[in-house]
Amino acid sequence: MNIDLNTMSHKELEKLLADVKAAIKNAQTRDRREARKAAEKAAAEYGFSLDELSGGAGAKASGKAKRPSEPKFANPENPSQTWTGKGRQPKWYVEAISAGKSPDDLEI
Repeated sequence: MNIDLNTMSHKELEKLLADVKAAIKNAQTRDRREARKAAEKAAAEYGFSLDELSGGAGAKASGKAKRPSEPKFANPENPSQTWTGKGRQPKWYVEAISAGKSPDDLEI
């Protein structure tokens, strides 16, 4: 398809631009649909749905969504400061342990 843009009027160029933008949008939609089908097929080969692998609505609805951990330790000086026992130790916990308290003393 050879188009001589230099011979086209402003109106024709605007129409061509609108047509190209619409064609690009349609192509992206088509590509997205084909990619999803291919991904669903690949997931199914391993016995999963695509939602289960991507954390979509299907995974959350099946109860597999991650829930926050319950606090396990509390600061005796400020009980609103808590820690689950996972991840980095809070400053108040490190200071209490350094001061001679045992983890059992800080448990909720």
